[in-house]
Amino acid sequence: MLILILTVIEFLCGSLMFSYWLGLAAGKDLRTVGDGNPGAFNLWQAAGFKFGIAGVFLDFIKGYLPLAVFITAGYTSGLALVPIAIAPILGHAFSPFLGFRGGKSIAVTFGVWSAVTNFVVSFAYAVILALLMVVAKFYRKGKPTSTETDAFMDVFGMAVVLIGLILMDFPSNLVLLCLLNFLILTYTNRQKLYAFFKLHPTLPRVNNKPPTQSHP
Repeated sequence: MLILILTVIEFLCGSLMFSYWLGLAAGKDLRTVGDGNPGAFNLWQAAGFKFGIAGVFLDFIKGYLPLAVFITAGYTSGLALVPIAIAPILGHAFSPFLGFRGGKSIAVTFGVWSAVTNFVVSFAYAVILALLMVVAKFYRKGKPTSTETDAFMDVFGMAVVLIGLILMDFPSNLVLLCLLNFLILTYTNRQKLYAFFKLHPTLPRVNNKPPTQSHP
């Protein structure tokens, strides 16, 4: 029963769409600007760095703070950690405040992994994304990356994290959590991934068919 209660609490925390609401405060409906993503990074592009930083911070905190409190208090551990830790990521991706549509869950992902591994995995993920960005910048000769490329790097970076956790014999609950996180990121970025592989036909693709209707 405690696991269910904590999972529901975490889902509701994750579903709080701070970036979307900050966008409205700035006179921007994030679902109608940029790539339509009601998350912190689209907020940054739509409303400027001040609103963007606030959105990133709040989305990170909703993934980090409640989970860190539950772990520190000893309310969750082992496999019981998995549904509780994945819940805020799901809440952000399928927020009831936006008709069970939401964002791509990148900032909240960093918050969750900071809580469950004391920043170790979240730092590793950040380093991987930074290295991928350097490679992409070099490939594009310093030009800004596209949203499709960013989506690919987010998902590919999480795949690298998953492989690393397996190779380094991390606990099975963290491996399972990472697998679920990878699947969610793949789903929330599916349109961008399809466009990315369409633009890069020499790369292997999972599905040649276009995706169905996407979430903003």
